[in-house]
Amino acid sequence: MTSMAPTRTEPDLSYLLDHTSHVLRTRMAAELGAIGLTARMHCVLVHALEEERTQAQLAELGDMDKTTMVVTVDALEKAGLAERRPSSTDRRARIIAVTEEGAKVARKSRRIVDGVHEAALGSLPEDERTALVRALNRLATGHLETPVEGPRPARRARQRG
Repeated sequence: MTSMAPTRTEPDLSYLLDHTSHVLRTRMAAELGAIGLTARMHCVLVHALEEERTQAQLAELGDMDKTTMVVTVDALEKAGLAERRPSSTDRRARIIAVTEEGAKVARKSRRIVDGVHEAALGSLPEDERTALVRALNRLATGHLETPVEGPRPARRARQRG
Protein backbone atom coordinates (compact mmCIF):
# COMPACT_ATOMS: atom_id res chain seq x y z
CA MET A 1 0.00 0.00 0.00
CA THR A 2 1.38 3.40 -0.91
CA SER A 3 1.19 6.40 1.34
CA MET A 4 -1.33 9.02 0.40
CA ALA A 5 0.51 11.64 2.42
CA PRO A 6 1.85 14.52 0.37
CA THR A 7 5.60 14.53 -0.20
CA ARG A 8 7.51 17.06 1.90
CA THR A 9 9.33 19.56 -0.30
CA GLU A 10 10.87 21.71 2.46
CA PRO A 11 12.38 20.97 5.88
CA ASP A 12 9.83 21.28 8.71
CA LEU A 13 11.08 24.67 9.92
CA SER A 14 8.19 25.00 12.38
CA TYR A 15 9.16 21.76 14.11
CA LEU A 16 12.88 22.59 14.15
CA LEU A 17 12.36 26.06 15.62
CA ASP A 18 9.64 24.95 18.04
CA HIS A 19 11.52 21.91 19.33
CA THR A 20 14.85 23.66 19.82
CA SER A 21 13.10 26.64 21.42
CA HIS A 22 11.19 24.34 23.78
CA VAL A 23 14.32 22.48 24.86
CA LEU A 24 16.22 25.76 25.31
CA ARG A 25 13.37 27.14 27.47
CA THR A 26 13.25 24.00 29.64
CA ARG A 27 17.01 24.16 30.22
CA MET A 28 16.74 27.86 31.00
CA ALA A 29 13.88 27.22 33.43
CA ALA A 30 15.86 24.54 35.26
CA GLU A 31 18.98 26.70 35.57
CA LEU A 32 17.10 29.83 36.66
CA GLY A 33 14.90 27.79 38.99
CA ALA A 34 18.04 26.83 40.92
CA ILE A 35 18.32 30.48 42.04
CA GLY A 36 14.59 30.94 42.58
CA LEU A 37 13.76 32.76 39.35
CA THR A 38 11.61 32.15 36.33
CA ALA A 39 12.58 33.35 32.86
CA ARG A 40 9.92 36.06 33.19
CA MET A 41 11.34 37.25 36.50
CA HIS A 42 14.81 37.39 34.92
CA CYS A 43 13.43 39.36 31.97
CA VAL A 44 11.74 41.93 34.22
CA LEU A 45 14.82 42.38 36.43
CA VAL A 46 17.23 42.83 33.54
CA HIS A 47 15.01 45.25 31.59
CA ALA A 48 14.08 47.23 34.70
CA LEU A 49 17.78 47.71 35.45
CA GLU A 50 18.47 49.13 31.98
CA GLU A 51 16.32 52.22 32.49
CA GLU A 52 13.23 53.42 34.34
CA ARG A 53 10.31 51.46 32.91
CA THR A 54 6.67 51.04 33.80
CA GLN A 55 5.03 47.69 34.34
CA ALA A 56 3.29 48.04 30.95
CA GLN A 57 6.59 48.76 29.16
CA LEU A 58 8.23 45.75 30.81
CA ALA A 59 5.26 43.55 29.91
CA GLU A 60 5.60 44.57 26.27
CA LEU A 61 9.35 43.88 26.25
CA GLY A 62 8.79 40.47 27.82
CA ASP A 63 5.77 39.63 25.65
CA MET A 64 3.59 39.16 28.76
CA ASP A 65 -0.08 39.89 29.23
CA LYS A 66 -1.20 42.15 32.09
CA THR A 67 -2.13 39.33 34.45
CA THR A 68 1.16 37.47 33.96
CA MET A 69 3.07 40.70 34.49
CA VAL A 70 1.25 41.47 37.74
CA VAL A 71 1.92 37.95 39.06
CA THR A 72 5.59 38.23 38.05
CA VAL A 73 6.10 41.61 39.74
CA ASP A 74 4.22 40.40 42.83
CA ALA A 75 6.66 37.45 43.05
CA LEU A 76 9.66 39.76 42.63
CA GLU A 77 8.33 42.06 45.36
CA LYS A 78 7.66 39.14 47.70
CA ALA A 79 11.23 37.93 47.16
CA GLY A 80 12.57 41.45 47.87
CA LEU A 81 14.06 41.76 44.39
CA ALA A 82 11.94 44.62 43.00
CA GLU A 83 9.32 47.13 44.06
CA ARG A 84 6.74 49.38 42.49
CA ARG A 85 7.65 53.08 42.84
CA PRO A 86 6.38 56.38 41.46
CA SER A 87 8.09 57.41 38.23
CA SER A 88 10.61 60.24 38.45
CA THR A 89 9.33 61.68 35.15
CA ASP A 90 5.56 61.10 35.32
CA ARG A 91 3.87 61.38 38.69
CA ARG A 92 0.87 59.39 37.43
CA ALA A 93 3.02 56.40 36.43
CA ARG A 94 4.60 53.73 38.57
CA ILE A 95 7.82 52.02 37.62
CA ILE A 96 9.39 48.73 38.62
CA ALA A 97 12.57 49.44 40.57
CA VAL A 98 15.09 46.68 41.21
CA THR A 99 16.41 46.43 44.75
CA GLU A 100 20.10 46.01 45.56
CA GLU A 101 19.50 42.29 46.16
CA GLY A 102 17.56 42.14 42.89
CA ALA A 103 20.53 43.63 41.02
CA LYS A 104 22.80 40.92 42.48
CA VAL A 105 20.36 38.21 41.44
CA ALA A 106 20.02 39.78 37.96
CA ARG A 107 23.80 39.62 37.48
CA LYS A 108 23.73 35.96 38.47
CA SER A 109 20.75 35.21 36.24
CA ARG A 110 22.41 37.01 33.31
CA ARG A 111 25.43 34.70 33.67
CA ILE A 112 23.08 31.70 33.74
CA VAL A 113 21.18 32.80 30.63
CA ASP A 114 24.40 33.58 28.78
CA GLY A 115 25.76 30.17 29.81
CA VAL A 116 22.72 28.31 28.49
CA HIS A 117 22.97 30.18 25.18
CA GLU A 118 26.73 29.64 25.03
CA ALA A 119 26.32 25.90 25.62
CA ALA A 120 23.74 25.60 22.84
CA LEU A 121 25.79 27.59 20.34
CA GLY A 122 29.01 25.94 21.51
CA SER A 123 27.63 22.57 20.44
CA LEU A 124 27.96 23.75 16.84
CA PRO A 125 31.10 24.25 14.80
CA GLU A 126 32.08 27.95 14.65
CA ASP A 127 31.02 28.47 11.03
CA GLU A 128 27.59 26.93 11.63
CA ARG A 129 27.14 28.93 14.86
CA THR A 130 27.85 32.20 13.06
CA ALA A 131 25.60 31.29 10.13
CA LEU A 132 22.74 30.21 12.43
CA VAL A 133 22.79 33.40 14.49
CA ARG A 134 23.04 35.55 11.35
CA ALA A 135 20.15 33.70 9.68
CA LEU A 136 17.92 33.83 12.78
CA ASN A 137 18.62 37.55 13.19
CA ARG A 138 17.76 38.11 9.55
CA LEU A 139 14.46 36.22 9.94
CA ALA A 140 13.60 37.96 13.24
CA THR A 141 14.17 41.42 11.76
CA GLY A 142 12.83 40.64 8.31
CA HIS A 143 10.38 38.06 7.00
CA LEU A 144 9.32 36.78 10.45
CA GLU A 145 9.47 40.08 12.35
CA THR A 146 5.75 40.71 12.67
CA PRO A 147 3.19 38.07 13.66
CA VAL A 148 0.11 37.78 11.51
CA GLU A 149 -2.98 38.74 13.44
CA GLY A 150 -5.72 36.33 12.58
CA PRO A 151 -8.20 33.97 14.10
CA ARG A 152 -6.93 32.20 17.17
CA PRO A 153 -7.10 28.40 17.26
CA ALA A 154 -10.45 27.23 18.57
CA ARG A 155 -10.45 26.06 22.17
CA ARG A 156 -12.63 23.25 23.32
CA ALA A 157 -15.15 24.25 25.99
CA ARG A 158 -14.29 23.04 29.45
CA GLN A 159 -16.28 19.98 30.49
CA ARG A 160 -18.25 20.41 33.70
CA GLY A 161 -18.80 17.60 35.85
